[in-house]
Amino acid sequence: MHSYDNPVISGFHPDPSVCRVGDDYYLVCSSFEYVPGIPIFHSKDLVHWRQIGNVLDRPEQLPLPLPGTMASRGLYAPTIRHHDGRFWMINTNVSSGGNYIVTAERPEGPWSDPVWLDLSGIDPDLAWEEDGTCWCAFSGPAGGINIARIDPVKGEVLEGPVPTWSGTGLKYPEAPHLYRIGDWWYLLIAEGGTERGHSVSIARARSPRGPWEGAPANPVLSHSGTERTIQSTGHADLVTAPDGTWWMVLLGTRPRGYTPNFQVLGRETFLTPVEWDEDGWPVVAPVAERGPAPGGAWHPFEPRPARDDFDAPALAPHWISPYARPAASWSLTARPGWLTLTATGPTLDRPGHTFVGHRQQHHDCRVTARLDPGAGRGGLSVRMDEAHHYDLEVGDGEVGVVARIGPLHQTVARRPVPPGPLTLAVTIRTTDITSPSPEFAGVEPTGPDTLAFWLGDPDAPDAQPLAELEGRYLSTEVATGFTGRVIGMYATEGTVAFDWFAYESPSDPAPSA
Repeated sequence: MHSYDNPVISGFHPDPSVCRVGDDYYLVCSSFEYVPGIPIFHSKDLVHWRQIGNVLDRPEQLPLPLPGTMASRGLYAPTIRHHDGRFWMINTNVSSGGNYIVTAERPEGPWSDPVWLDLSGIDPDLAWEEDGTCWCAFSGPAGGINIARIDPVKGEVLEGPVPTWSGTGLKYPEAPHLYRIGDWWYLLIAEGGTERGHSVSIARARSPRGPWEGAPANPVLSHSGTERTIQSTGHADLVTAPDGTWWMVLLGTRPRGYTPNFQVLGRETFLTPVEWDEDGWPVVAPVAERGPAPGGAWHPFEPRPARDDFDAPALAPHWISPYARPAASWSLTARPGWLTLTATGPTLDRPGHTFVGHRQQHHDCRVTARLDPGAGRGGLSVRMDEAHHYDLEVGDGEVGVVARIGPLHQTVARRPVPPGPLTLAVTIRTTDITSPSPEFAGVEPTGPDTLAFWLGDPDAPDAQPLAELEGRYLSTEVATGFTGRVIGMYATEGTVAFDWFAYESPSDPAPSA
C-alpha cells in the first residue's frame, strides 16, 4: 500500500474545493490579489497534483488591476463542481462585483466570462437536485450560512436567500458545501475563524430547505489546542474515490518557531480520510503528516523542472503577479530565452509595481536567478505584501539587501558590482537559525527560519554572502492576512532581463503542483 505526505499541495494554496469526474480529480484554490486567478489542479489519486492552468486568465473574466484590491483581498474561496457535462466554478471577488459563476467543457479551459449573481456574501457553493434544481449556499453578509435557489446559467435568484444552519456557535461560520448523500442532504461548514481555532462541522436535513440537525460530535475536525504540527484545519470539501472510500481536502498551516509560532507558507492543501458511522455521520481522521493513500492506481506526475529558462512561448501557470500583469510589463520575445520585466511603478512598497513570482512551497529552499540589470533596477523579492518584503536588488552599479517591515525600510547591505549579467540567490533554512548579534548576547533566536542573501551561486567558491535576516517578519502572524510568501523577480526602474530562475529544496523533490 502506498502512503502519502501532507500537505498534498504545499505553499499558499488555501480554501481547496474538489470534484471527481470518472477517475480524475480537479481542485481549485483561492488566489486573493494574485493573477492569473484561481489555480486549477488535476490528479489521478488525490495525492499527486499538477497545475493545469488558472480559471481566470484573461481580462474579460477579471478586470485588471483588480479594482480596489489590497493585499489579501480579491478572489475568495472557490467551489468547483461537474454537472450536466460541464465544469462549474463559483467564487467571490470581494473587491469588485461579488459572486459569479464561470463554466467550461474542459477543466484546463477556456472558461467562460462571469455570470454574476445578486447574492451578497462570500464562499459560495453549488449543488443540484436530481431534477436539475440548483442551490447556492454561502456565508451571508450578516454572518451565518444562507441558501438560495438559483438559475446558474442566467445568474437569477429564484428563491431566497434564507438563513440555514450556522454551526455550533463558534465565530465566522463560512465555507459551506452542500451534498446529497443517500436520503440526506449534508451541509459541511467551517467555523471558529481561519486561525488556530479553525474547525469543520456538519449538519443534515431531508431537504435543502431544512430543518437542519447538527452532528452530535461537532466539530468533526479540529486541531485547536493540540500539539499537532498541522494547525488551523478547516475550510473542507468532501469527495469519493472510485473504490467508494471518502476523503476530505482542507486547508491547514504548519507554524514553526517559538510561541506563538509563525507560519510563513500560508494556508496549504491537506488530505485526510473520512468514514461514516452507523448513524450516518462522517468520522474524520485527524490530519496526519503521513498516512495510507487512497486505494487504486498510483499516478505520480513528472516533477516540475526546478529551473525555468524562459524558452517556452508563454509563462507557466504557476507564475503569479499581485493585482495585474500588464502586457507592456513583461516579455518572453523582446530578448528570446529571457524574461524581460519593465517597471510599471518605482517601488515594491505600493501596488502598481512589476513582479512575477512563485509561491514558496518548502520551509527549506533556495532560489537562484541570473539577471542582466542593464540600466534598470530590480532583482529578487520575498513578498508577503507591500509592507512586508525582503529584496535583493541591483541598480546603479550596486547590489543591496533591503528590508521592509511595516513602517521600517532599511538597506542592510550594499556593495559594488560590475555591469552585465550576474547571479543572485536567496536561501531559506530552518536549521542553524541565525544567532543574534553580539549586542544581543544571551537572547536566543526564536523565529521560524533564516533568509540569507547572496551575490553568486551559494555553492560556488566565489559566492559572496550579503546578509541574513530573521523570517518571522515575513509571516502571517506579523504581516497578517490570508496569503503566504511569494518569491519572485521584479523591476522598479527601466528594464531588467532574467535568463533563468531556479527554485530548489534540498530535502524535498521539486513540487509537482
